[in-house]
Amino acid sequence: MSSPRSVRLSDDVLRRLADLAGRRGVSVSSTIERLLDEALRREAHPGITFRDGASGRRAGLIEGPDVDEVIRTLRAVQEERPADVVATVAETMSLSPAQVAAAVAYYADHRDEIDARITANEQAVEEAEAAWRRQQEVLAGPGR
Repeated sequence: MSSPRSVRLSDDVLRRLADLAGRRGVSVSSTIERLLDEALRREAHPGITFRDGASGRRAGLIEGPDVDEVIRTLRAVQEERPADVVATVAETMSLSPAQVAAAVAYYADHRDEIDARITANEQAVEEAEAAWRRQQEVLAGPGR
């Protein structure tokens, strides 16, 4: 639930917000809310940034992969039960232990967001594989 708030912004900031909102096809209010939310998340998690991509806006390490990629790797490593999961993930992904810890900290605070992203990525992979298989059947020709 949101309630109206009055905030004073400079004309320059308002112009830039309107430009950004226009490029994204959203309202200035939703742009302000997204930017403020991301700024607060970055403040709480200094190693995290947000980036756009084909699958939407997502949390990622400042100099590294998306948080969901780190968490997927972490889960795979946990199944193998190594002595030091963070060090193993860091080595596997060519990250520092501090980067892995930053991704884990963000995940701990935003599990639903990251879990939804992991699920969506898994579904996209399954759909792409199914499409590839159908194409291979067409390319093989009739009766093969």
